[in-house]
Amino acid sequence: MSDHARARPPQAKAFGLTSAEVAERAGRGEVNDVPVRSSRSAADIVRGNVFTRFNAILGVLFLIIVVVGPLQDGLFGFVIIANTAIGIVQELRAKQTLDSLALIGEARPTVRRDGRGVPLSTSEIVLDDVIELGPGDKCVVDGTVVEADGLEIDESLLTGEADPVPKRPGDPVMSGSFVVAGGGAFTATKVGRQAYAAQLAEEASRFTLVQSELRTGISQILKYVTWMMVPVAVGLIVSQLYVENHDWREAVRRMIGGIVPMVPEGLVLLTSIAFAIGVIRLGRKQCLVQELPAIEGLARVDTVCLDKTGTLTEGGMDVTELRVLDGDESYAAKVLAAFGASDPRPNASLQAIIDAYPDGSDDWHCTGTLPFSSARKYSGATLRDARGESRTWLLGAPDVLLPSGHPELAAVDEQGARGLRVLLLARATRPLDDPAVVEGIAPTALVVLEQRLRADAAETLRYFAEQRVAAKVISGDNAVSVGAVAAKLALPGAHSPVDARQLPGGRDEMAHVLESGSVFGRVTPRQKRDMVGALQSRGHNVAMTGDGVNDVLALKDADIGVSMGSGSEATKAVAQIVLLNNSFATLPSVVAEGRRVIGNITRVSNLFLTKTVYSVLLALLVVIWRVPYPFLPRHLTLLSTLTIGVPAFFLALAPNRERARPHFVRRVMRFALPMGVIAGIATFITYLIARHHYRGAGELDAETSAATLTLFLISLWVLAIIARPYTWWRICLVLAMGVCFLVVLVTPWLQTFFKLRLVGTEAPWTAVGIAVAASTALEVVWRWVSRRGD
Repeated sequence: MSDHARARPPQAKAFGLTSAEVAERAGRGEVNDVPVRSSRSAADIVRGNVFTRFNAILGVLFLIIVVVGPLQDGLFGFVIIANTAIGIVQELRAKQTLDSLALIGEARPTVRRDGRGVPLSTSEIVLDDVIELGPGDKCVVDGTVVEADGLEIDESLLTGEADPVPKRPGDPVMSGSFVVAGGGAFTATKVGRQAYAAQLAEEASRFTLVQSELRTGISQILKYVTWMMVPVAVGLIVSQLYVENHDWREAVRRMIGGIVPMVPEGLVLLTSIAFAIGVIRLGRKQCLVQELPAIEGLARVDTVCLDKTGTLTEGGMDVTELRVLDGDESYAAKVLAAFGASDPRPNASLQAIIDAYPDGSDDWHCTGTLPFSSARKYSGATLRDARGESRTWLLGAPDVLLPSGHPELAAVDEQGARGLRVLLLARATRPLDDPAVVEGIAPTALVVLEQRLRADAAETLRYFAEQRVAAKVISGDNAVSVGAVAAKLALPGAHSPVDARQLPGGRDEMAHVLESGSVFGRVTPRQKRDMVGALQSRGHNVAMTGDGVNDVLALKDADIGVSMGSGSEATKAVAQIVLLNNSFATLPSVVAEGRRVIGNITRVSNLFLTKTVYSVLLALLVVIWRVPYPFLPRHLTLLSTLTIGVPAFFLALAPNRERARPHFVRRVMRFALPMGVIAGIATFITYLIARHHYRGAGELDAETSAATLTLFLISLWVLAIIARPYTWWRICLVLAMGVCFLVVLVTPWLQTFFKLRLVGTEAPWTAVGIAVAASTALEVVWRWVSRRGD
């Protein structure tokens, strides 16, 4: 299949629908009304936070407590209500942020109405509308081509075929495809849910919070907890009812007291809140997170592939020099002016030429064009001058148009070494539709362009280096020129750029070169995709940034795709993250937000799972030893609130720049298992000692109080370990929780409410001593676990 478009005179433009015709079709419901959501609906959010597995379990237990009483043993029920309300409010705030940002970044195709093109929302398109297309534009509905000027469309997102498909009038276009070269227009033949990609687009834009390593790991943990709860509950009820001969109401209360703390009810909530807060924070920085797990995903990335244009450099360029090789400068300037006027949708390079050489003459006419393609690296036009002579001109990369070793390439390399972009204007002897049009060309002039570096690019690259994230600059430009730009930004390895045309074809060999290099030039769109795959084959988590249509395939295959807000509609459609302010400097904020989420959820997971472990262990020890369960639900609600619930909320939202690590479940259980076992055994020892110490009326309450004191002190030390490294507010948080528990112990009505009263001095001080010994063991275990790492 040829890359070349046949030269043809301009076609008559389709008029488009009139306002009356639009109103008529809208009245018949022939409107593109596919709902595009960036998040769950409000009803889904409420249902998702209320109707959860653990709300159901704890809700049933709460209702049982309401029946058997007293109500203070059902405090955990009010915690469920509060947690659910917080989750709904935070997620609704995140939805509001996502929806408003999605509206800002929404595609607005140009639609011809009453004979003129107007940008409209995709939901305003009606059947038979004429929609204009240009490079990078996405086809938002199905249709039939009515105008084509070298139009080439990529349908890889729908068919998997990467080669662009040339389109001519009468050919079909499918929604979800995008333009890679040329321009034209098509008539909408299917809109709304009838369009080919409508269902795919709707599904892709939905809320996808659950698809992440973090959420998958938590779900796996909760599944195991559910399996453990049933046999433990049976064992407790049998033990308390038949072995201890408790009143059935007391047996039920003790059983619920053993079951409730096994449920890490706040863990899922805090994960949702952490993601939601992340969306809100990033939204304030004009960063649209189209898929919420992308926050987590970018934090796990160890390699960022950057497209130079639009990422390290600004989109605009300036012509700094016109070096004539054949003829005079004024003639070359006229050719460039006419060349610029021939393209209705110029790229950044051609726009700089248009700005430098505006078309001020009506004596030059374009009779045929060859649109620029990132695969070709050049464009063409057949121009008729004032004398009526027609000549074919090419404008593109000198090292592509000229044969290797051509004397002019030395000057090009010299300019490229200074970070300048050079285009060659050449006269062709063959027609534009000839596959060998570049053969026998006559170089006419070199156009030197200077790219504008982004002011924040150097600082952003430095951030990635500090965070041990490798940056790879992958560009379609000349390798030497790209290397010079990267060198100005102090990118390590920029002085050894690699020409992608020399890259080995094998994936392993390519991966080796990619890992050792930092700058790659003359990369084709297909090579970008191959390079991402090669890096992933070596176990790298790869993010790809870009704004051009030539980046789409790589963005789609990368672990995380990042698009600029000013980029093509195609890139924004496949990217998980869109930087609406077009600032590359926003990426560190996304990475930091992801690390905050992952690091903090790992912290609070350690708290919740430690409680689950000691709760299961205490229940089993009670059944084995055939003793009354030491705690009522109110005791463990108090402990959970002070050592887990309140601290976890603050820790989950705190700053955290710790690098994300894999194996979430393994790392959490490595901490929680030994900590929970130590806490459970120490608490049970205190309980057994207290049983031998106290006799007479109220002995169970005294025994419970001693065991509660031990468990609180140990849990407080676990919190103190997890809160490290200390800051002033973390220290205050731990101390405040200790003070709150002390207030409960010394306030008479709280003592009565929670059934906590320390009797005598021997048993309480024994409880403190056991807690100190257990805390010492916790410290030893924590240091051992920390040394082992992953």
